[in-house]
Amino acid sequence: MTEIIFSLGLGERVVGVTTVCDRPEEARSKTKIGGMANPSIEAIVALKPDMVVMNSDGNPKVIAERLAKLGIKTHIFRARRLTELPTGIRELGQALGARPAADHLAENIEKAIRDVSSSHQGKSSPTHTAGGRKALFVIWPSPLIVAGPGTILDDAMKMSGLNNIAADGKVAYPRFSVEAVIERQPDLILIGKGHDDMKTLAKGFLKSLSMLEAVRKGRVCFMGDALYRPGPRIPAGMAELDRCGKMP
Repeated sequence: MTEIIFSLGLGERVVGVTTVCDRPEEARSKTKIGGMANPSIEAIVALKPDMVVMNSDGNPKVIAERLAKLGIKTHIFRARRLTELPTGIRELGQALGARPAADHLAENIEKAIRDVSSSHQGKSSPTHTAGGRKALFVIWPSPLIVAGPGTILDDAMKMSGLNNIAADGKVAYPRFSVEAVIERQPDLILIGKGHDDMKTLAKGFLKSLSMLEAVRKGRVCFMGDALYRPGPRIPAGMAELDRCGKMP
């Protein structure tokens, strides 16, 4: 949300952010009000905000209720899926008086989704048996945590014509075993930037998968974190995923 607000040209109006708001660079110098799950009501009140922007997927509901009792306006950002993001941005723009900029950003994201989806029409399959390449998106190599169903990463993979081998997981980010990866034989392994040196961290994991054709043929793609956050960098993330999906 912080990235979105800054991209709407409203950075000067931001008086406080959470401790995890590290993009864009200017956000780092803003007053910190605590974490996403445990923001300080006192710190928020001290900043005298006209509005507090919150997320339905990370900020406790009780915080919004307490702010309402104190007479502080809130806006709840509810976009959890890729297709919900443009609407969420437009609603945020409306709430903050920046609808034209929000419309422009939302249209850019819709275009990115449309362009990638149309170029891969009919190539993905929920059964992983036909169509596009089978892929695995690694969030963390050890213990192995991957992108599962109901996530923006899963949405992006499907739109890019990839079959997520963890799409049948019981949770959004399931723990996977190396044996399960070997059994499901992904054609492509995607590794997100959860750390500055993921290549070093993933060495042992990739060595344990050395018998897979994807590893033998170098179809391992180290990606940035653009798709980790539903915001203005989604088009760049979609383009990066599309490039990785075309690895020979």
